[in-house]
Amino acid sequence: LFKFQSLLLVILLTICTCTYLRAQAPALIDRNKKGFTGLLWKAARIGERLSPYVSLACVIMAVQLILY
Repeated sequence: LFKFQSLLLVILLTICTCTYLRAQAPALIDRNKKGFTGLLWKAARIGERLSPYVSLACVIMAVQLILY
């Protein structure tokens, strides 16, 4: 069905997208921690707090996709 690499790519892209959207339009991703918007808020929070690790993971994933 899904490869593990594809799952990691989707998770990384979700974190990066939510972090960007929260920085540009904070009203879109509110602090309501219930339901789907709560999941997006948590992804944005991970991107804000762990940005060096997330960016490193994005670089590693990009290099891996280029090589394979």
